[in-house]
Amino acid sequence: MNNSGSGPPSKPDRKAVERKRRNDMKTLCFKLASLIPLHTFKPSKISSIFCGQPAETVSQQDQLGLAATYIKHLRERIDKLNKMKEEATKSMEPSSSTTETTTAPVGLSLPVVELRDSGSSIELILITGLNRNFTLDQVISILEQEGAEVVSASFSTIGGKIFHSLHAQAKLSRVGVETTRVWQRIQQLIR
Repeated sequence: MNNSGSGPPSKPDRKAVERKRRNDMKTLCFKLASLIPLHTFKPSKISSIFCGQPAETVSQQDQLGLAATYIKHLRERIDKLNKMKEEATKSMEPSSSTTETTTAPVGLSLPVVELRDSGSSIELILITGLNRNFTLDQVISILEQEGAEVVSASFSTIGGKIFHSLHAQAKLSRVGVETTRVWQRIQQLIR
């Protein structure tokens, strides 16, 4: 045995290792819970996470449960949007007997405006023909004039239609955005 003090370094204290692991888990749970939009769940559950109260008032189990529920909600929404996209693309596939101009799917007249208000965030879906009479920056300008800040915007062209998707957040979350006015102004723009 070597008692001169030059032996192998001592193992980290088990209590310190466990304390660090618990603190890391607490931090990760809080980060995960902070990614959940406020509007998604009942305010009583999640408001204490975001409204200045410490995260300890909501248990880690509740935080993980909320995150799991939100992820499930997102998966269902993605599935629903994918089905809508498939239906739209199927209805736009030109058959051998049709000309290059495709007609809108049954029950769908262009342009289509769908606006979803989610509290402090807005999702705008526009479906137009190739010969639209507006530009995307005009739509973004309307959102900004009404108090929203565009976070992301994308489009895809399928058949004879352009699918625009915009995500925006209220510049002032307490004030929000008047979505009825946004919808009316966009309707006026695209008609």
